[in-house]
Amino acid sequence: MNHLPQISEAEYEVMKVLWKHAPINTNEVTDMLTKTIGWNPKTIHTLLKRLAQKGAITYEKEGRVFVYTPVVKEDEYLKKANDHFLNRFYNGKISSMVTNYMNNEQLEQDELEELRKLLLNGNREDR
Repeated sequence: MNHLPQISEAEYEVMKVLWKHAPINTNEVTDMLTKTIGWNPKTIHTLLKRLAQKGAITYEKEGRVFVYTPVVKEDEYLKKANDHFLNRFYNGKISSMVTNYMNNEQLEQDELEELRKLLLNGNREDR
């Protein structure tokens, strides 16, 4: 998929459920999100409808319920979101972001150690 749709923060919460549990029906999505986030079922139905209109998810009617499946892959969406964040706040440079966190003492020692290991060893699955 070349063009990824814009997904709001609320829609992203729905997508996380779909990525983890798809194919999943309306009732199951509603149950999960009313328990975890406390949203009204109508809100969840509206978000599902919006995601379908945007082409982020697809659905099939099975009996009396709709069963949803994501079209947008989680890793593609996260890459786009990460790139957008870095470009918006750090001129596209992850080193600027890390430096900012380090300068503001927002990184714990164990996080710094983890970053050091990643940088030294690489964390590519394709190696």
